[in-house]
Amino acid sequence: MDHGFPAVVSPPEIYGSEVLTWVLVGLLLYWVAVLSLRNGGYLPDYIGTQGPILTFHTKRGRALLDRLAQPKRFWRAWSNLGVGIAIVVMVSMFVFLIRAAMVTLSSPQVSSSAVRQPRNVLVIPGVNDFLPLAATPGIVFGLLVGLVVHEGGHGLLCRVEDIDIDSMGVAMLAVLPVGAFVEPDQESSKAASRGGQTRMFAAGVTNNFAITLLAFALLFGPVAGSIAVAPGAAVGGVADSSPAADAGIEPNDRITSINDTAVEGNGDLANQLEATDGEQVRVELNGEETVPVDRALLVTAATDDTPTELSAGDKIRAVDGQSVATERGFTDTVGDNERVNLTIEPENDGDRVEREVTIGAAVSIVEGEPLASQAGSTDETFVITHFDGERVHDYGALAGLLEDTEPGQEVTVEGYFGDERETYTVTLDEHPRTDSGFLGIQPQPGTSGISMSDIGVQLYPAGEYLGLLGGDSETRFGPVADTFLGKIGVALLLPVIGVSGVLPFNFAGFTGGIQNFYEVQGALGAFGDGGIFLLANLLFWTGWINVQLGFFNCIPAFPLDGGHILRTSTEAIVSRLPINATRGMVRVVTTTIGVTMLVSFLMLLFGPQLLAG
Repeated sequence: MDHGFPAVVSPPEIYGSEVLTWVLVGLLLYWVAVLSLRNGGYLPDYIGTQGPILTFHTKRGRALLDRLAQPKRFWRAWSNLGVGIAIVVMVSMFVFLIRAAMVTLSSPQVSSSAVRQPRNVLVIPGVNDFLPLAATPGIVFGLLVGLVVHEGGHGLLCRVEDIDIDSMGVAMLAVLPVGAFVEPDQESSKAASRGGQTRMFAAGVTNNFAITLLAFALLFGPVAGSIAVAPGAAVGGVADSSPAADAGIEPNDRITSINDTAVEGNGDLANQLEATDGEQVRVELNGEETVPVDRALLVTAATDDTPTELSAGDKIRAVDGQSVATERGFTDTVGDNERVNLTIEPENDGDRVEREVTIGAAVSIVEGEPLASQAGSTDETFVITHFDGERVHDYGALAGLLEDTEPGQEVTVEGYFGDERETYTVTLDEHPRTDSGFLGIQPQPGTSGISMSDIGVQLYPAGEYLGLLGGDSETRFGPVADTFLGKIGVALLLPVIGVSGVLPFNFAGFTGGIQNFYEVQGALGAFGDGGIFLLANLLFWTGWINVQLGFFNCIPAFPLDGGHILRTSTEAIVSRLPINATRGMVRVVTTTIGVTMLVSFLMLLFGPQLLAG
């Protein structure tokens, strides 16, 4: 059930905007200082400037690259593998961006997402909504590793293909490494074969993907295997003015017992609350202190047009005269009844009131879609109480039933417009994004447009995240997370997974206080909890950053590696055609593809805002 707490563990949007403003001001001042030093002649010869970015050049390391490049046959085979991978990724990214842009144009309201906010393109903790400041050490480490192996791959293949190197170095934006580079000698590079150039450009992304596999293999194997979920229910969020907040319970606490009965995990908290009588319970936190909590079923969020007319902060005290203090007790008491009398204690502590409400999934009917063809177009909220004969208490239950349907299936939909009960027989359409049937509704969260919580805490799925990273815990992703590549795919989504609603929080590593939800066991326990959590963070972000670098550099647009691979590959194809091939023809192909991807990317980022405006 949706509890109405924020789905994204990140600074509020206003805070993120303020941080971004100060970052831009700082960068402007930094740029002015760089220009002053350059114009005054104070920068050494080995330091160059490109806008606000300082580039540090060196010729050291070329002898080491010459020694490492000796098994040339091996490195050519390694890079040929990388060329194949890069081409597959390039084609996949081209198709993905085109399709994503088309979805954005056709359904801007669906495409709009916090993930696509321009500030979230920047991998800067504290500015990006999904990257907390606590993750900074892991992100910087992963970025440094990624830059070194990427450019090291270019340099190594330069020597394998007998391409001279003018210099190597790193690019810095203030204290942040934003890039590394290898400068091949232009004449030597032009003299190399087309295949040699292609292998040289593909070497960087090949190394990035290899580091990704290595980092995640270590994380999913011995490191995550040594981490276990600590006993207790993990508190991820606390609602304002809730019983938990009044008792001093805070995010990152663990509820370890209720009335001296141990709470084993998240699933056990509801059982212990249900088994306890009285309006007050004793809650033990972190196995240390005990606080009294006045129990109440709290409304944590409510839509503006919820048919219940409840507001966030209201407390539900009884259903049809029977006292309730938990979500499970509420659902069990409602049972098959579609309309019930709720006893409400308003947020302002006024007198309790009775209110008759419909319990179900509150939705808006979309004009021109299957349900609208039977119910007609209306702006009035429809509360669905039964779907194809199954009782529906909230939108989560309805969504689960809809996932099991097929296009063309005929279903019955029962519910209420206000006090009027209606029944419709609807033939489902094909869903635009999944293989299930499509009813044509816009949902309101939770039960009848309200979200509720026992005592006002939202639980953090510590076991679920650990299971996704290879730990000994079950996950809801099933076979997808049982394979190594499947785990990598899910891990790449963890920093933004809270946006989708699949899980209630984003995961940014074992940092930011969530270490309290875990403990280290086994042979690696000798290194201490702090050391293992640090290692897990470094491996997580190293794998995450490196695969991002690999995909980004595979974009077939200049000056990225993908653009160069596209050019050399296009030259190879065009040269085999029975036409008089020219550089202009190659340039038309590469420019068209690059511009198409750029426009698609910009549409993906800014399209929803432009079309919505």
